[in-house]
Amino acid sequence: MPDVGGIAGERLRSFIERIERLEEERSALGDDLREVYAEAKGNGFDPKIMRQIVRLRKMETNDCAEQEMLLDTYKMALGMIDSFDMPLSGSGQVSESEQSGELLQTQQNG
Repeated sequence: MPDVGGIAGERLRSFIERIERLEEERSALGDDLREVYAEAKGNGFDPKIMRQIVRLRKMETNDCAEQEMLLDTYKMALGMIDSFDMPLSGSGQVSESEQSGELLQTQQNG
């Protein structure tokens, strides 16, 4: 294949074909994942929750705890949970962000 405008045709074809193969593999993996989630659903598991668990397992422990704490803080601010429902941090003590959220709610309530 000739060079056109400084682009080596064979080299370009090689990259394109590799990309196409990888896209086919990715599609096949997506099909496999859908099958596993469908099988799990058939056995009574909730695929949506399973996806959340997979995402959480990929995260660092500290990042996961921080995200869960922030989610609870937002829920509390929206009145979706009471401060009494807030989980304790792993040490058995209320974290600083939980304390500040409770303090904020106390100040807002008068």
